[in-house]
Order: sequence, then C-alpha cells, then structure tokens
Amino acid sequence: MLFYRAALPLSSRTLTFAAGIIRRHRAAIRSPWRKLNPGQQALLVLAYLRKGETFAEVAAGFGIGTSTAWRYVNETVALLAARAPKLRTAVRDAQKAG
Repeated sequence: MLFYRAALPLSSRTLTFAAGIIRRHRAAIRSPWRKLNPGQQALLVLAYLRKGETFAEVAAGFGIGTSTAWRYVNETVALLAARAPKLRTAVRDAQKAG
C-alpha cells in the first residue's frame, strides 16, 4: 500500500476541540495508553469524516489496524454526538432565530 500526505480544510481550533473531548474522555475512563494520542485520534476522525476514505485507508495512513480506526471513529463520533443539542432544543432555537 502507498501512503500520501493530504491537507484538510479544517481549522486548528476544530482539531483542538475534538482532541480536548477525547483527552477528557480518556481521563474519565482511566485509559492509560492508546496507539494514537488524542490529537492524532482527532485528526484521524476528522480526516475520515471530511474526506470519506475507508477505514482501511485512514488506518494505513496512521499506522494502525482497520479495527482500531473503526473503534476510534465510533468512539469520537459518540463523544461529539453527546455534546450536540437535543432535537427539540435545536428546533426551538432555530424557530427563535427565525
């Protein structure tokens, strides 16, 4: 398999935000060690979501297994979803905003 570098049209604030959520989660569950640090995990997930590559492709780019990439993406998406407003709240806020 061949590897390549790619640019992502995302801000460093986005990466820092996602990494912070992952870092706090790992501290809460007392996860002592993982193959990728929180920043790398956040970058992997953002690259997966933004570029739409397969788990095998992003896993190869980060030097991890496909199942590990799948786990990292699912974990991070769940953490981000938990922070999202509930549908009723989002609809109410949208109605208020016009």
